[in-house]
Amino acid sequence: MASMVSEIIAFILSVAGWILVSSTIPTDYWKVSSIDGTVITTATFWSNLWKTCVTDSTGVSNCKDFPSMLALEGYIQICRGLMIAAVCFGFFGSIFALVGMKCTKIGGSDRTKSRITGFSGIIFILGGLCAVTACSLYAHRITSEFFDPSFVAQKYELGAALFIGWAGSALCILGGVALCFSLAEDKQDQRMGYNYSGAETFMSSRMKAFNSSVTGRSNKAAGNLPKQFDKNAYV
Repeated sequence: MASMVSEIIAFILSVAGWILVSSTIPTDYWKVSSIDGTVITTATFWSNLWKTCVTDSTGVSNCKDFPSMLALEGYIQICRGLMIAAVCFGFFGSIFALVGMKCTKIGGSDRTKSRITGFSGIIFILGGLCAVTACSLYAHRITSEFFDPSFVAQKYELGAALFIGWAGSALCILGGVALCFSLAEDKQDQRMGYNYSGAETFMSSRMKAFNSSVTGRSNKAAGNLPKQFDKNAYV
């Protein structure tokens, strides 16, 4: 029962992390910068993996999509690929986790289900690593440009999407590690199923043979004893 509850908690954590990671892809604010006026913010510049935009003080946004994938900077292409891979890993991990969990009636025997659950945990861990790598790479580019004194173009700061991506990847990794414990528990149960009686020494084998021979002789002697007579036999 305890293992079933732990699997359910791990599944909830993993799926919640996958949802957060998936929500970061269309999120607008991967990086953001603002130009302040005397009273209110004049304009807000923000960008994500797909477009760059500017929002004025009236709330009107003007966006420009990236013209060509081949003309993009390398780090944006890498972040796109890693985030899409993270979403795919989370999708397949959720399916395998549903099949392998003990609270479901599909997946075969308990041994097979534990292996499937452990495999789903590995998939969730890979998805979390892909997401945290993409967010960290994007954040490293922002911070390196921000603190570079020779960089004269528009400088940005970390957006909300990066923090959501980090939180989702952490949940995916924690849930995946917890799901992998099902595979470890299955291996432990297999080891406990085989009882080791220990090595039999030469003296112990001789003693067993001697005891068996003595027991056989006593049984034979007991068989040769006369039967008990009635109490009036000698009267």
